[in-house]
Amino acid sequence: MITFAGMEQLLHYVWKHKMFPLKELMTTDGRKVEVIDSGLHNRNAGPDFFNAKVKIDGTLWVGNVEIHDRSSDWYRHGHDHDSAYDNVVLHVAGVIDSEVQTTSGQQLPQLQLDVPPMVQQQYDELLKTDQYPPCYKIIPDLSLLTVHAWMAALQTERLERKTEDIRKRADRCNGSWEDAYFVTLARNYGFGINGDAFEQWAYHVPLSAVGKHRDDLFQIEAIFMGQAGLLELDTVPAHYQKDALNEGYFAKLRNEYQYLAHKFSLQPMNVTLWRFLRLRPQNFPHIRISQLANLYYERKASLSKLIECQSVKEMQEMMRTHVTPYWETHYTFGSESPENSKHLSPFSLNLLMINTAIPMLFAYGRHASKEQLCDRAFDFLEELKAENNHIIRMWRDCGLEVKNAGDSQALIQLKKEYCDRKDCLRCRFGFEYLRKNS
Repeated sequence: MITFAGMEQLLHYVWKHKMFPLKELMTTDGRKVEVIDSGLHNRNAGPDFFNAKVKIDGTLWVGNVEIHDRSSDWYRHGHDHDSAYDNVVLHVAGVIDSEVQTTSGQQLPQLQLDVPPMVQQQYDELLKTDQYPPCYKIIPDLSLLTVHAWMAALQTERLERKTEDIRKRADRCNGSWEDAYFVTLARNYGFGINGDAFEQWAYHVPLSAVGKHRDDLFQIEAIFMGQAGLLELDTVPAHYQKDALNEGYFAKLRNEYQYLAHKFSLQPMNVTLWRFLRLRPQNFPHIRISQLANLYYERKASLSKLIECQSVKEMQEMMRTHVTPYWETHYTFGSESPENSKHLSPFSLNLLMINTAIPMLFAYGRHASKEQLCDRAFDFLEELKAENNHIIRMWRDCGLEVKNAGDSQALIQLKKEYCDRKDCLRCRFGFEYLRKNS
């Protein structure tokens, strides 16, 4: 069942795309209405459509159009006391149950707009179908032009959304885009499950203090592990606690951290924020933090270095890292593991470039008005491999070709911002679905 808000959105949609019933449009007082231009759809405060052109009884009117489910909503929303609505030339509603007036008392012409039955039926199908995505039937028949145009728009939308997140981090870092890059990088080292914890950890890492010791990898790792709360005694296995206090890598790191914490007045984050349940050992915070320590030590966790990258290969080399020697044979303190390199896997490296490096290039390009960085971000997305997750597999099963990371990012945006919200009326695929047989 369509809600009142949903019906109003559907009326907006019908008006915007001129999907009118096959009969003459008339005002409530019997005057013929011809829609020359439906106007510019406004999603902010004010009338719903700006600068529409409508002929009413042969006279051309240029102005704004307001749309409601019921005409009495005009008063419920207080438009009769809002001068922003004084230049409305036509009031459109699904049900006309009252006359409407502007702040000056001028009575507005009204049009009762009926949603064509087939459009209503198609929209009901989109809302009610159990198949996911609901528009799956139409996808194989979409033209390449339609698909490519919509995917390009979605790709930009996703980068814009990530840009806003990065901008907020820069604000929290007192305007430092270098620090915001480190926070963004750290967050994505959480690979989803520990993303929030890694972001909080990054805010607890005083980079100005760490910078004073950036030539000493051991001290960097001591600060990184200590600020994560992972050098507290109760974070290590019970059987290891006695040894941990007296010898071994844990004791050395802990002693060094206590000295540096006193020197710089450091306070660690809440260690309970870290999640270990159902986490693969290579994603344990200890491993990822050691990799980040090496990345920082090698001067690779730097926005200025990222901006210098002219190719995907250079960016891959910049982001490639490994753990310190102790972690070659451990996943946590006191728990040994088979020796292996514990480098970032190609899969993880690809995700970090897609979710960290490229959005940062785009965001900083917007911030610094350097369009070449934004263009480079799009170029890199086209070169990188597409992600392989349940969202991408779903779209592939529907018949969409996913060639590169730009495509996969676009389809993740489509699923999260449109399909999950049942926002089919703003989706190009949804438009094609509604247009079919309508």
